[in-house]
Amino acid sequence: MEKTARNGLVRKLGLLSVIAIIVADMVGTGIFTTSGLVMKNIQNPWSMVSLWAIGGLIALTGAFCYAELSAAMPYAVGGYMFLSQLFHPLVGFLSGWVSFIVGFSAPVAATSIGISEYMLQAFPGIQELGSVAGISGSFLFQKGMAIVIILFFALIHIRGIEPGAKIHNAFTTLKITMIAGIIILGFSLGTGSFDHFSLGTQSDFSFKGFKSFGLSVMWIMFAYTGWNAAAYIGSEVKNPGKNLPRSLLIGTAIVIVMYVLLNILFVYAIPPEEMAGVISIGGLAVKNLFGIGFGRIFSLLIAIGLLSTISSLIILGPRIYYAMAREGNFFSFAAKVHPKTQVPHLSIFIQVLVAVVIALMGAFDEILTYMGFALGIFPILAVFGVFILRKQNQSSYLLPGYPIIPSLFIIANLLILFLGFSERPVESSIAILTVLIGIPLYYVFQRLKKKS
Repeated sequence: MEKTARNGLVRKLGLLSVIAIIVADMVGTGIFTTSGLVMKNIQNPWSMVSLWAIGGLIALTGAFCYAELSAAMPYAVGGYMFLSQLFHPLVGFLSGWVSFIVGFSAPVAATSIGISEYMLQAFPGIQELGSVAGISGSFLFQKGMAIVIILFFALIHIRGIEPGAKIHNAFTTLKITMIAGIIILGFSLGTGSFDHFSLGTQSDFSFKGFKSFGLSVMWIMFAYTGWNAAAYIGSEVKNPGKNLPRSLLIGTAIVIVMYVLLNILFVYAIPPEEMAGVISIGGLAVKNLFGIGFGRIFSLLIAIGLLSTISSLIILGPRIYYAMAREGNFFSFAAKVHPKTQVPHLSIFIQVLVAVVIALMGAFDEILTYMGFALGIFPILAVFGVFILRKQNQSSYLLPGYPIIPSLFIIANLLILFLGFSERPVESSIAILTVLIGIPLYYVFQRLKKKS
């Protein structure tokens, strides 16, 4: 058994550890914030729950494909290296560039806004604040708190990796415990009704309805982001040929079951018309199930639990920019390490700056659409790489159902992007523009690399 990867990292993570990392990475802001938006979009409980299951199946097909990619390249750091080796360094760079803006900075902004929404649910008196210069006090509170949260975690992680990791682990444990608790207690002791599934409107299967379905699945796929997490730690997994595929598939399956049960509980607790458009959906569900007091407490706990998402994004993102900068594929200052804390502090600063700008400029659903479209592009290319591996006879793990499974993933995601663009062309166009900006940047960095 290979104990050391090609890049020198030690293989010490077993199957259960990797599954835990995947589940913790997937369960974040999306499940606590998007169901109300999806319900507003499609106005049918059965359709909403079905779309969560469909999103999970798409993620599972992607996990199957990434399992083959990860087994063939267990030393690679996720999509950035997959795409660089399978296609061209430019494609890998664009994946890393999008990760900088959309994969890490935008989710930090969206999560901070989601936390502020739960704080409004926990302390409804804030919504009665007066306006300033014609802007409501609750809106100012939401944006202000989002910025404070981002800056707070930036300061924590600039101090070093160890204190940040301890806080992150505590918040992650709280988050997973809350989900298990609300599912078990909600169905066994909560005051809800399955009659809510008979309410709402009939599903619309016209092109307009399909556009709404596509946009909704795009939002849902944000909640499943992280199904490929094991690919980023492939260099540190024991027996990667077996454990990487198993961990990706088992971890994704666990989250699918968790998400579907949680959305059934949301409908059980909340009538569709009351659910529509609500971002702090978890707090409203507990309020209906157990009363106002418990709803406020749970909203506060969710807000605290979601802090782990921001924490993990600020841990992971800057390390990728640091690695890109070390290779000459990013701004050179991002490769600098603080002499005392030994962390890439300037990479953290630049991520935080971009996150603050996005939080100030966009509403939650706009940021969600922008992220969903941009992040949906490069997994399609990575999964297409499975066909390249097979053609070159480089696969050490053969995913079952080839070529149907990778084809389904590619077709489903292309359809989601098409429908999402049709429904929200502005946010989708900004996402495309973000990718295109990376092309001249790549050649600028290459020229600077040659000079240096």
